[in-house]
Amino acid sequence: MQSSLPLTIERASGVPLHLQLAQQFRAAVLDGRLQAGHRLPSTRDLARELSVSRSVTQAAYDQLHAEGWIEGRTGAGTFVTDVAPLQPAVRRRTPHHPDADANLLTLRPGIPYIAPTPDPGWRRAWREVSTQSPPGGYDDAAGLPALRTALAEHVARVRGIACGPENVLVTNGTVHGLRLLLAVTQRPGDRIAIEDPGYLNAVAAANDHRLEIVDVPVDEDGLQVGALTDDVAAVYVTPSHQYPLGGRLPVARRNELVRWARRTGSLLIEDDYDSEFRYDVAPLPALAQLDLERVVHLGTLSKTLSPSLRLGWLVASETMVERLAAFRANSGDWPGWPMQAALLAMLRDGYLDLAVRRGRRLYADRRTHTCAVLAPYGQVIGQDAGLHITLLLPDDVDDTRIAAAAREAGVVVAALSEYRRTVPGPPGLVIGYATPSTPDLHRALTILTEVLSRR
Repeated sequence: MQSSLPLTIERASGVPLHLQLAQQFRAAVLDGRLQAGHRLPSTRDLARELSVSRSVTQAAYDQLHAEGWIEGRTGAGTFVTDVAPLQPAVRRRTPHHPDADANLLTLRPGIPYIAPTPDPGWRRAWREVSTQSPPGGYDDAAGLPALRTALAEHVARVRGIACGPENVLVTNGTVHGLRLLLAVTQRPGDRIAIEDPGYLNAVAAANDHRLEIVDVPVDEDGLQVGALTDDVAAVYVTPSHQYPLGGRLPVARRNELVRWARRTGSLLIEDDYDSEFRYDVAPLPALAQLDLERVVHLGTLSKTLSPSLRLGWLVASETMVERLAAFRANSGDWPGWPMQAALLAMLRDGYLDLAVRRGRRLYADRRTHTCAVLAPYGQVIGQDAGLHITLLLPDDVDDTRIAAAAREAGVVVAALSEYRRTVPGPPGLVIGYATPSTPDLHRALTILTEVLSRR
């Protein structure tokens, strides 16, 4: 039924009548059908026009008055307030562009193999979470206390770092931990040394915090400590398996790096990339084992379980963890309780250790096959650990052109030049062998070798 105002009620709509009237009134003001100063009928007259009870029109007027759309004037009636009419908002649909790589075989580095069906250990962890009630209030900003204890035991056992729960902060992964650390410890304009070639997300984090980046060359053993200058406030390093060249920082160079940090007062940021997957001997001790006052250790589940978990940890001095937790308590930026509780269940159940052992066997076989297939086309380096190898190519080869040709043929692969900034070096391809299934890996390598043969 309709009134002299642009108002209609639909009794069968399921929406309360007073809310129907209020919504239509707002729309009429916004599109200009009702102007500022327009005198409205009384609630009694409007109720009579619409054949509804006066309580309906009174409730609608009360709502509109509370929101400021109308005002009552003593002895004069109810009027539309001076609300400037607006053009109705137009919903703009952004066209959805599907992932261009979704149907391609991928040899991008740093992504583990995820089986299509979850295994029993994974399901057990989530079943355990589902039986628990969430905490009554906000979580501890440093992470669940029980999880921090379990992680301290884990990194002490597998990485040799003498630490307790007071030294552990739960993160959303390596990059999250790095950004948090930079926000708390560095100021705009501070200088940070980063390996070149190196991890581009670390470079992006430093740029976002307006730090001055000092590119430090790497060789077959990793970061060249002798190239560091004494004026840098922090050093980001991947000592377990340098990303992307694959060098492993030897003990002598690790000692040299810690001595340099003690002398200069600089902060060492250890990204423990690929430490879980070593194929010749046991993993080298963590850099943080040498000096937890000067080193902050970053670990993640991205390579062992899944990048989509967005979980990791940071190990540092108790003072540093307290500073980071205090900062995070104000930002509210820490992993949710269900994810932390699931990781705790996986650690207690031994599932994480099982996943690492299983992955190490799978990736060792794939690494052997990948190296054998690609050896005729260049120099294979970085094959002793991790989820990728690097194929160095002759100096006259354009690695970006090779990567583009491989994509055209159906395989995504990274050009080594993507990771270089100012330090020159040979071209190459950074080839991850973990992500695809074993048959898909074989197909991808066949396509890639065909492309390399035509270079």
